[in-house]
Amino acid sequence: MDYNNQPIGIFDSGIGGTSIWSAIHALLPNEKTIYLADSKNAPYGQKSKSEIIALSMKNTDFLIDMGCKLIVVACNTATTNAIQELRAKYTIPFIGIEPAIKPAVTHSKTQVIGILATQGTLNSELFNKTTEKYQDTKIIEQVGHGLVQLIENGQINSPEMTLLLKSYLAPMIRENIDYLVLGCSHYPYLIPQIKKILPDHIQIIDSGQAVAKQTQNVLREKVGFTSSSGSENIFYTNTNPKVLQEIIGNNFTAISKDF
Repeated sequence: MDYNNQPIGIFDSGIGGTSIWSAIHALLPNEKTIYLADSKNAPYGQKSKSEIIALSMKNTDFLIDMGCKLIVVACNTATTNAIQELRAKYTIPFIGIEPAIKPAVTHSKTQVIGILATQGTLNSELFNKTTEKYQDTKIIEQVGHGLVQLIENGQINSPEMTLLLKSYLAPMIRENIDYLVLGCSHYPYLIPQIKKILPDHIQIIDSGQAVAKQTQNVLREKVGFTSSSGSENIFYTNTNPKVLQEIIGNNFTAISKDF
């Protein structure tokens, strides 16, 4: 078996991690990928730490059985709650995704930033350790209750979504944030909606590009790039594949599979 030509595995609690897949695929177009959307159990952000760890291990086992050479945990909640346990149990390299707080803090002029994330991410020990490093910046945290469910149900541009986003963003705008950090891989699909609500001077940051670059670095240092031209990209979901298919477009196929 040519290990270099094995796929990169990517999993999320649903379709949101496809935003991370897109960044990886754009940077590494020759790499094979297998994407796992655990939409049946979405959102992870409302589950206990033990449940999140168990689901993350289940997803990891599936991707290892499919021959993956590296796994990207394309879920903020799974990363902040489970990646230490994953790295302790498995020998395969893992890449996690965390809210991109550092660049927001570094570039903020008002020293006030906002973060929109799930409850599971904001409550995690890893997230709290990260925010403790930035005592000089006011960080306004907002749980995105209901956002993942609407995205998973294909209601990105619905009136319900607009109302929720306005209610979550208004307090941040009043506090004079100049950066908004998206702390869930589902949320980049809401950027067009969010831009209609935020003043023009507020910058939006997500983690996609940083995760893609880290994936490239790990492949270079530990794993190896594919040696073949062209790539095969497989997308699995354990629910109705319709919404995932709409997100990935007609060039790829969403496959329904029980896992």
